[in-house]
Amino acid sequence: MTEIIAGGSISTLSDLTIRPPWVAALRYRAAGVWRDSGQISDLRRWRDQTPQATAIRAYQADGEARLITYAELAGRVERYAGALYELGVRPGRVVACQLPNWWQAHAFVLAATRLQAVVAPIMTTIRPRELQRVLHRVGACVCATADEWAGFDHAAALKDIASALPELQHRVVIGDAAAGDVDFRSFFDETPWEDRHPVALDDAIEDPDRVAMILFTSGTSGEPKGALHTQNTLYASASSVIQVDDFGRADVRFTPHALMHTVGQDAARSALIAGASVVLLDAWSGRRGLQVLADSATTGLVAAPSFVYDMLAVTDGKPTQLPALRTVRCVGTTIPKPLVAAVPDTFGVLLQSGWGSTEIGTGTVTRRDDPPNWAAYSDGRPIRGMELDLRSGADITVERPGRVFARGSAVCIATVGRDAGVVKITAEQDDGWFDTGDLAVPDRRGGIRLMGRVGDRIGGVFMVPAHDVESELLRSPRIKDVALVGYPGEQGGELVCAVLVAATTPPISLDELRQYLTDEGMTEWYLPTRLEYVEALPRNGNGKVSKELLRRWLVGQASLSD
Repeated sequence: MTEIIAGGSISTLSDLTIRPPWVAALRYRAAGVWRDSGQISDLRRWRDQTPQATAIRAYQADGEARLITYAELAGRVERYAGALYELGVRPGRVVACQLPNWWQAHAFVLAATRLQAVVAPIMTTIRPRELQRVLHRVGACVCATADEWAGFDHAAALKDIASALPELQHRVVIGDAAAGDVDFRSFFDETPWEDRHPVALDDAIEDPDRVAMILFTSGTSGEPKGALHTQNTLYASASSVIQVDDFGRADVRFTPHALMHTVGQDAARSALIAGASVVLLDAWSGRRGLQVLADSATTGLVAAPSFVYDMLAVTDGKPTQLPALRTVRCVGTTIPKPLVAAVPDTFGVLLQSGWGSTEIGTGTVTRRDDPPNWAAYSDGRPIRGMELDLRSGADITVERPGRVFARGSAVCIATVGRDAGVVKITAEQDDGWFDTGDLAVPDRRGGIRLMGRVGDRIGGVFMVPAHDVESELLRSPRIKDVALVGYPGEQGGELVCAVLVAATTPPISLDELRQYLTDEGMTEWYLPTRLEYVEALPRNGNGKVSKELLRRWLVGQASLSD
């Protein structure tokens, strides 16, 4: 099965029989990057061996940490699994969750995994317009959300779109009991479902090669896509970094990224595999992040450059005592060289780099045997079980970088288009090589240095679906033509610029354009932060907008007449 009817949904992924090729499965198992068990076996192992060890250190924007032991986490997972079973969740059904970095979110994801359901994590920054499309495509039977978070009423938004989602049987809400048809506190936390469904929960059956999670990208030059991962592809990513960082039971891993994002999931999974502790912080600020970094005795920090910059700003460049910290790894985008120098000066440890994506998990990481401050020149070597291929029709140089293709144990087994619904099985495409959409050059140590992105990819921590935003803007009578392109941000990554041809006088202003998109339910981090006007967009012979020319024009490196 390689295609879904555009109007349909993946109501049950047990019917979508996608499994990795058996030859690859044997090879990855022999290499130790895949296994025959999954996360629930990890959880039970540490529940039995180290029941009082801390599994989760959950921090809020203010207040003390809530410490969750492995015994407590395992108990909650059983109870939540029983609640989901009562709601009709069975193997292959899709359970969606749009939750902040609360410890309950981690337990909820594990509970769905416990039932061999397919988990669809969704960022809390995603607004109703995109949320409805995602829930429709995956055919979620249950969706858990917060009543209100960061000033937005998530429960009300989910309720408003529920009538357009016939397969959504239950809305689970943490917070206001009146906001959903299932109150999380009374139904999940307070009801001993583990005693009411002893047969259904008698044993944890795990098939690590079936689809276990669908993580949606923000979109590149076209529609956003869901990456279909198994427990083994996710394990390959997390376990390889564990090996590189020598991460063990005594360690504490902290990432400011959302638990609903691939980086947050990878951090939580790494801690569970190692029997270590994961730090969750529900609301980010540089000051609070730095305090949590110290209070939690974090040994390994994983964060995009912007988060690290936020913490450095609090220190005023002065050395900060973090005796437990051993590793700081930046991911998500190319790292500015000043940051590579600032981290050891302030935090006392070398900055490491890493590269990956929603579809391929962790692709590359720098290592301790690399030269000092190597992160300024490299995004690292491939992890175990990962192959990279830089392709170009000419010699690969900084001016003409190669296009990065990846193949290996951490690459998703398929993708599904959010809107068109086309499923592409990775093993059936180009002998398993996945086109990442990134451009890079060799780093001369067996690794790569990212140089940019192909097509319309814009962003730093998250990618902006340019085509989607452009399509919405073209609906405005005040805009004749528009192209979204990225321009460098001060703290790494890219910001969004809208280059448009106005249809009215006076033309639409940046504030008006942002308000227009907000009124249409567009996610906040999709909104342009810069606006430029042109008489006509530059196009090539095929009628396509020359976005690379626009990018260079925005930074003063080209004229639109070039």
